[in-house]
Amino acid sequence: MACELGTRMTLNRLSMKRSRWPIFEARAVWLLACAMSVFAVVMPARAAEREEDYYRILTYPTPDGVQFEPGALTITPSGELAIATRIGEIWIASNAFTDDPRDIEYKLFASGLHEPLGLTTRDGVLWATQRGEVTKIIDLDGDGLADRFETVSDDWGLTSDYHEYAFGSPFDRDGNIWIVLCLTGSFTSQVPFRGWCVRVSADGTFQPTAGGVRSPGGIGFNHEGEAFYTDNQGPWNGACSLKHLRPGFFVGHPIGNRWYSLTDLDQPATPKSGSRTHVEADRIPEYVPPAVIFPYNKMGQSASGIVCDETEGRFGPFSKQLFVSDQTQSVVMRVFLEKVDGRYQGACFPFRKGFRSGNVPMVFAPDGSLVVGGTQRGWGSRGGREFALERLVWTGKTPFEIEEMRALPDGFELTFTTELQPESAAKIESYRIGTYTYIFQESYGSPEVDATKPTIRALRVADDRRSVRLDVDGLMRGHVHELHLEGVRASDGRPLLHPVAYYTMNRIPSRASTASKASEKGSADAGGDAR
Repeated sequence: MACELGTRMTLNRLSMKRSRWPIFEARAVWLLACAMSVFAVVMPARAAEREEDYYRILTYPTPDGVQFEPGALTITPSGELAIATRIGEIWIASNAFTDDPRDIEYKLFASGLHEPLGLTTRDGVLWATQRGEVTKIIDLDGDGLADRFETVSDDWGLTSDYHEYAFGSPFDRDGNIWIVLCLTGSFTSQVPFRGWCVRVSADGTFQPTAGGVRSPGGIGFNHEGEAFYTDNQGPWNGACSLKHLRPGFFVGHPIGNRWYSLTDLDQPATPKSGSRTHVEADRIPEYVPPAVIFPYNKMGQSASGIVCDETEGRFGPFSKQLFVSDQTQSVVMRVFLEKVDGRYQGACFPFRKGFRSGNVPMVFAPDGSLVVGGTQRGWGSRGGREFALERLVWTGKTPFEIEEMRALPDGFELTFTTELQPESAAKIESYRIGTYTYIFQESYGSPEVDATKPTIRALRVADDRRSVRLDVDGLMRGHVHELHLEGVRASDGRPLLHPVAYYTMNRIPSRASTASKASEKGSADAGGDAR
């Protein structure tokens, strides 16, 4: 509206002046009007922050005539990219991390597997998690082709149901592969340990680990080596979420509890349908509620693969944070985690959209880039292509983002990737916050419920202009706190690339625990041991 008014005023002023060249004047007026219209339309688009300015997506060609749907990815001991496909093949790709993705070269290593959704290495060989077993795959003569397939463990049940996926992790620090087993048809548990997390050691030892799984999409570890998996919206899952896996604990869906009889673990009480996660967590000691909820549609619809950024800065300013893919929306999301009273919670943020298929597996490459595999067979995705193999590369430019969001007894502390413009960051009007939660129920999913409107009563910008403390009245335990920051600017005037955060508040920190954290951080900063 302002640009349109300015154009009218300029034209009026020009028309009031007499000219000896009326035709030239008319042309000049017309050209100026066009230029101002273009300026009004084009300049905001040029000034807008774009994800691709900071993280480029490079798309690999895939082998001709192959249904190349990545189900799992890993890096081989020699630094090559290994890809397991959903049709049961394993391909080894060389020259995968050059500037030109067309340099990639593929060689078929193995075939005949049953939808492998986990791939890792140990002792110089590949290990695959298939639907029905963990398999050690060995190239005996060094010709680049698999010669021996050894069953390491097949101690869980399998039917002909299409939905009995098995997602396997890399080896943990103790030499175990963690596996999350989807329910039969995603609603029942017809054979042992469907709806469970189990562990398989390198010597084949099988360990039932945690019940309560519904429909996983991926599994991985944080920087501390603790296991997390993604579960998807459905019964006992109001929205997709990231859940912490702990041996002997329970993550929410009770249909697989019948298999506790095959273990030496204590069976938890059954949650009450229609309750809330924090209420049931107080009632059931074994129950671990979601660490981070991905609000449905706002952040994704099918949470999938998990990787931790341990690239030491080669992927940008988010060291030690988790990245989570979403299959339906073809995006990668970012997660910041913290522990409060011994339990994980934290915030999720949008990160990168625009992938060509439904993102599932991810792995960090030796150069610090992120390889992402996409498949949409049976599921569909925003990306639209049946499959894709892509690579996300940091351009070296630092985006203006919320780097960390920490809970306080009376609000939040936000840390940013770059220095703030204090005038905008110090205005309460630059921030908006609301909360909601989900019904914890045996029915499918849940709408957002129990919405509240907390009040930001004060804020303080730190002296280094890298963080802001928000004093908030009305924090809600068990709720997602949705924070918008459209008014905040960087010191160079840039808006936030993603001006929204979603913090899952399982526990409101006590002042004592916050003081203890601050003391530990101070010790670590001073070179002490803060573990």
